Amino acid sequence: MNAGCHDAGGADATLTEAPRIALVGAPNSGKTSVFNGLTGLRAKTGNYPGVTVSRFVGTARTGRHRHMVEDLPGTYSLEPISPDEQITVDVLDGRLEGADRPDALLVVVDATTLRRSLGFVAQVLARGLPTCVVVTFTDELARRQGRLGVDALAQALGVPVLPVVGHRGVGIAQLREQLTTWRTWQAPAVPPPTQPGERDAWADSVLAFAGYRPPERHRMTQHVDAVLLHPVWGTAVFFTVMVLFFQTVFTLAAPLQGWVESLGGWLSGQVDAHVGNPWLSGLLGDALIGGVGGVLVFVPQIVLLFLLLALLEGVGYMARAAFLMDRVMARFGLEGRAFVALLSSFACAIPGIMATRTLPSARDRLATMMAAPLMACSARLPVYVLLIGLLVDPSAGVGPFGAQGLVMFGLYLLGAVSAMPAAWVFKRLGDRHGQAMPFFMELPPYRLPAPRAVLVAMWSSARAFLRKCTTVIVATSVVLWLLLNLPLHTDAQLRAAGVDASDSVAVSAYSVDHSYAAGLGRLVAPVFDPLGFDWRINVGVLSAQGARETFVATLGQVAAAEDPDQPAQALASMTYSDGPRAGEVVFTAPTIAALLVYFVYALQCMATVAVLRRETGTWRWPTIAFTYLTVLAWLMAYLARTATVLLGG
Repeated sequence: MNAGCHDAGGADATLTEAPRIALVGAPNSGKTSVFNGLTGLRAKTGNYPGVTVSRFVGTARTGRHRHMVEDLPGTYSLEPISPDEQITVDVLDGRLEGADRPDALLVVVDATTLRRSLGFVAQVLARGLPTCVVVTFTDELARRQGRLGVDALAQALGVPVLPVVGHRGVGIAQLREQLTTWRTWQAPAVPPPTQPGERDAWADSVLAFAGYRPPERHRMTQHVDAVLLHPVWGTAVFFTVMVLFFQTVFTLAAPLQGWVESLGGWLSGQVDAHVGNPWLSGLLGDALIGGVGGVLVFVPQIVLLFLLLALLEGVGYMARAAFLMDRVMARFGLEGRAFVALLSSFACAIPGIMATRTLPSARDRLATMMAAPLMACSARLPVYVLLIGLLVDPSAGVGPFGAQGLVMFGLYLLGAVSAMPAAWVFKRLGDRHGQAMPFFMELPPYRLPAPRAVLVAMWSSARAFLRKCTTVIVATSVVLWLLLNLPLHTDAQLRAAGVDASDSVAVSAYSVDHSYAAGLGRLVAPVFDPLGFDWRINVGVLSAQGARETFVATLGQVAAAEDPDQPAQALASMTYSDGPRAGEVVFTAPTIAALLVYFVYALQCMATVAVLRRETGTWRWPTIAFTYLTVLAWLMAYLARTATVLLGG
């Protein structure tokens, strides 16, 4: 067994002694909900030996019985066309070195698309492993006037069949009990046929015996889709939804953000009042509260962003958006699966890059991976919110749309639009004669999402952001604080510079302006001067190479050091300390525009670079990605600054 996976039920259990049960099924069949129900959301993640495809393993417990449950990558067929599907086949056939063949299988099928699923069931039964069929969405089948005799289906297939509504937990307890009898699961008296034509006839006979009646087309879905899938009206609705989406992130999160800021200010005051050691006080107040706290201020926006995405996904709208965008993708030589991978990058580029494993073509995978970092991930959100707040009046707007939401939507749209030609270029560089593979996109009926499923999806994404705040950003903030406060300056040096040693604000400002960080920022000044950046912005941009959020942490520390009482005002009124622009305000409209556009394009995430290295198996493509995106970021930022100046910004 892969050492990267651990028992989700406790350290005292030994998974190698437990029967191995694998879940197989098509994407969106409810397989993951069944897996979560069986394992209690305590599953661990690792990789299969020798490959980068993830595996999800947990433990299902029933009394004294324990079963290791593994959620295999989703597939429509056991005739693989992608790396994910190949892994599923290799695991079932026991051909993947270092991964044991399952002892038994749970085949998850969607009751509303049962006919299509039976061909897959036939392929699985041909493997000869003890098998139980789990039928999901039976509640939806009944609600849409469909019908299925579960007992008759079990008789026709010759294997156990259980109905389960995974997202509501219905049938999970019975399924756990069923696992305890896996050794006695009956097998079909006559194996299903293996030839496609014969399989179709076999599926028809099974459905007839089970009294299956497919669900009626959802009337509301038909009427709404007539608008949402229309090339013109659907696109207009999509843009409207997205603008309102981002405006909601600004409007609803503002009060919560104010509470977090107030909490940070109170904590800073407590540190000043009770910590006598100036170095410890500075470390706690400036590095942790000023730096990390400056990023945590944006947690309300991050949580709200993921909540809205989960709601749109649960309602069924994101599938419609994918359908609309598939037409655009086709113009750039990519298929719908590529859009699914790029859509995943809105949360984070890493899962988006990993999602390219579902693409059959190696060239499509590479082109999509090279474009994925252009999709605006959640790490950019704190930067966007901070800079848009400095640039745009919150009360400004265009009709019913707030100006801040419009600018935010424009930045996300700019990244997405830029990803298309980038993918086209890399696809053409490697494959001029690629042949498109068939792509199936399911459009689920509109439904109210289960609150628990929405909250789980929101929390899993928000937790990743919080984890980064407590690891990467904490470490970076401490290093930055040291760079901003060293070297130490004596009273004699301060007097020589005309600084009153009793004025703590003046001393702090002088120390920051003559720190190692300032030296580093001025060292790279020739690169960023044309963009209007001063040394403090330069340090922020350099620190953001590790994680984009640290840009906010850096500016938060600088502002707190220069004016501990009013860091937000210090940031807005910050001026150039030297050079030809000395005394001028730093954050003017042209500079902010250049910064925003720079963050749209630059690859400032070493974790993404590492994943690109792992997925491509070479440093060549990560190096190319980092180089082309950095150069593109500089050029586009320069154009944005120039255009803003010409427009009188």
